[in-house]
Amino acid sequence: MSLLLIAALAFQSPADQAVDAAVEAYSRITTARATFEQTITNPLTGSTLSSRGTFEQQRPNLFAFRFTEPKGDAIVSDGRYIWVYLPSSTPGQVLRAPVGRGPAGSLDLIGEFFSNPRERYSIADAGAGEVGGRPARVVRLTPKSSEASFTRARVWIDTTTGALLQFEAEEVSGITRRVRITSFETNAAVSAQSFVFKPPRGVRVVDSAVLQGRG
Repeated sequence: MSLLLIAALAFQSPADQAVDAAVEAYSRITTARATFEQTITNPLTGSTLSSRGTFEQQRPNLFAFRFTEPKGDAIVSDGRYIWVYLPSSTPGQVLRAPVGRGPAGSLDLIGEFFSNPRERYSIADAGAGEVGGRPARVVRLTPKSSEASFTRARVWIDTTTGALLQFEAEEVSGITRRVRITSFETNAAVSAQSFVFKPPRGVRVVDSAVLQGRG
């Protein structure tokens, strides 16, 4: 951490300190590989779904979630489209949306929360926390734009390294998504093939505009 940043942090709130440390940490990342656990809660149905899998990313706009539970589910950004393929819940179709639109945008583990955060969010402190035995600062983020992929979020930031340990985001639909990062390797070697998605034979591709038109 630079001396200039350390001096600036001395005059900031704990939430601002944590966010600036995260921005600094993530500014040095070009690629990443991680494992994660996810819990999705739907208040309308009272249901909770748990999953886990692997994550790869190459900045600025390539990422891939491939689930081991439920096996076969995938969310992939190829730089132009985000492909959401969830045969465990919606077999026979894949949703395709332009990059930067839809709730899948909140899954960008590098850029979503820490790219120009003060311009994009109102920031508030939510106290000290812990994730997997690691001390964290919990920060509330409220988007300033109505076009954001979520209405509010909490992020758990490692107080030592500035790494994102966990986040919880409430989407426009009311669904809450909590993701805990169980391992995270920065500037890892990733294959270009990781960010290629080819719809399986017989699977219908549904564009997000069509889906929105039916809503």
